[in-house]
Amino acid sequence: MDAVRSPDADTPATPSRAHGRLSVFDRFATAASALTAKATFFAFCVILVIAWVPTIALLPSVDTWQLVINTATTIITFLLVALLQNTQRRSDEAVQDKLNALANGLADLMGELGADHPELNRHRRELRDAVGLESREASD
Repeated sequence: MDAVRSPDADTPATPSRAHGRLSVFDRFATAASALTAKATFFAFCVILVIAWVPTIALLPSVDTWQLVINTATTIITFLLVALLQNTQRRSDEAVQDKLNALANGLADLMGELGADHPELNRHRRELRDAVGLESREASD
């Protein structure tokens, strides 16, 4: 079984480094995801709404008052969706890499035990066909 290796070490790469060095945007998205997952970000959102409520007295109409909060929350939501989608995509890729490594390891083990247990050769072929190991290995 060939694990994904980091370019600068003899140890297997961590999931976040499985595809090489993280870009500036990827690091930013990871930090933003970690920040928004904390209670402090939720508290900030609650404080934003609480601070917005009394502004009805300062704004000329209810429509303007609602427009302020709608615009602010829409902008925050739009930016967070983009950042969190990046983090989710990289997480999905890391999980897929792990599953592929497990399938490779299982196929290798079945190949080694195939001489003693001939039925494993059939199961190994089925595994390779099911997860597309040959086509994936050819593209590496």
